[in-house]
Amino acid sequence: MVLAQADHLTRAQLLADDPWWLILLKAVVILLIGPIMTIFLIVWERKAVGRMQNRPGPNRVGPGGYLQSLADAIKLPFKEQIIPDTADRKVYFLAPVIAVVPSLIALSAIPFGPEVSIFGHRTVLQLVDLPVGVLVILACSSVGVYGIVLAGWSSGSPYPLLGGLRSAAQVISYEIAMGLSIVGVVLYAQSLSTGDIVAAQSHGWYFYLLLPSFVIYLISMVGETNRAPFDLPEAESELVGGFHTEYSSMKFAMFFLAEYVNMVIVSAFATTLFLGGWMFPFVGLDSPLNQGWLPLIWFGVKLFALLFGFIWLRGTLPRFRYDQFMKLGWKVLVPVNLLWIVVITAIRAIRNSGGLTTAQILVGGGIVIVVAIAIAMLVPEKKVPPDTDSVPITGGGYPLPPLDLKVPPVPDRSAARKKRPRAVRSGEPAQVGSSDGNV
Repeated sequence: MVLAQADHLTRAQLLADDPWWLILLKAVVILLIGPIMTIFLIVWERKAVGRMQNRPGPNRVGPGGYLQSLADAIKLPFKEQIIPDTADRKVYFLAPVIAVVPSLIALSAIPFGPEVSIFGHRTVLQLVDLPVGVLVILACSSVGVYGIVLAGWSSGSPYPLLGGLRSAAQVISYEIAMGLSIVGVVLYAQSLSTGDIVAAQSHGWYFYLLLPSFVIYLISMVGETNRAPFDLPEAESELVGGFHTEYSSMKFAMFFLAEYVNMVIVSAFATTLFLGGWMFPFVGLDSPLNQGWLPLIWFGVKLFALLFGFIWLRGTLPRFRYDQFMKLGWKVLVPVNLLWIVVITAIRAIRNSGGLTTAQILVGGGIVIVVAIAIAMLVPEKKVPPDTDSVPITGGGYPLPPLDLKVPPVPDRSAARKKRPRAVRSGEPAQVGSSDGNV
């Protein structure tokens, strides 16, 4: 049921007028979104990756195997808890909670839809609309790394500790790139409120107006959630299972819950910032498609499209090396983001002064980019002096032994065995003492 706009109230005013039972209902629904989406995404990911790799996914439990995650969720709490003797038990128990709780809180600032009627009460499909909602979501998504670091440290094992340290370095690196990619959105929307950012995209979504910011955010959100091809904290080839190697039972399941809830958060955040949130494309806010409960469907479609991108990457790309991964974050994403912020600031300053039109600015910017690329291609590469002490390697990257290498001859062990005393050869204990038998 769509209510007539008798009085123009803001989202914050409508939310402030919510009764306690409606606030409690929204909070319960938001808390249930994470576990329900996790159960669905695990089955969806296993089936999609199985289809990509020409193998069956889960097909035993339930119709078509779709109850496999539900069976796992029921099984894991009853599994035996194995706690290492060297673990710090208090931190060991607290780490999964720290990883999960901030993820569930972040969904409260996401606007899922416009004004609707719930049991006859006017409200909006959002729990809270804070003036700094963007910063709240960023903070919640980054606090979860403390749970990963503490899990690796409290396990008392070197492999989880290395996985936790990797995760800390990874999140810090890509959190910077993600934060910088949001600066352009904030400059255009003139607000840090998620509801205002969605409303500001009624005349154009930011994914094509701020395309570099959108691309950098997509890359950063994959690194932020420790997903393939950036799943270095739990790389099986060198870290066994990563930071949760020593975890079992329900604590192990909580780390999976945190991972998939973080995927939902960053995808919903990307939908809000760059894809118009709950709005249908190419129509105004007064269209029937953008009123009532229908926008909740448009938001879900965009959300699942981004979540499928995570699955597609996992089934397509191999894992990065750690040096490649860090180089991409610090030497590519961060410098490009800073340069893009300077360009956005210059464009807005020129537009506000009224000197040039948007088309002239885009043409001029394109010419500058083409000239910069041409200059970069014409500059000769720096020649590295040859290293005289280096060892030549083969095509596979393995050191090549010297071609004049001579293998030393194998010593004749039979001759050395004959020279040993008879007692030693026969295995009898040697006599210690003088020749007359006195010790």
